[in-house]
Amino acid sequence: MSLILGYEDLIANAMAQIETVPLDQAKTLLDDENTVFVDIRDVRELEREGMIPGAFHAPRGMLEFWVDPKSPYFKPIFGEGKRLVLYCASAWRSSLATETLQKMGVPHVCHLEGGFSAWKKAGLEVAEKHSKPQ
Repeated sequence: MSLILGYEDLIANAMAQIETVPLDQAKTLLDDENTVFVDIRDVRELEREGMIPGAFHAPRGMLEFWVDPKSPYFKPIFGEGKRLVLYCASAWRSSLATETLQKMGVPHVCHLEGGFSAWKKAGLEVAEKHSKPQ
């Protein structure tokens, strides 16, 4: 099977259109009340590896529905006008998700350089997954 665009092309195209937050800057945003880290990984990844402290979990498969105020699944945290820093394991899914939210008109959205893997590798704080859905 031959694809017109492969995953590498999609990611490269997204990366050219979105803002990427470096790890050193991301650390400083943890205490910023106008910033929300959004973990888009699968719940099994959170249970296995933990998450960035204070992050909001929004599974990738539900993200567009949770962000859209017209959706019956809308989550108010996405309507607060805060800066959203999306992340996944390696920044592939988050780059695509960030591009999608930009296309939807979300004003302040970016993603974490290197994803959660880079966060952990840098020795930054990791919290356990919340026991209840947020």
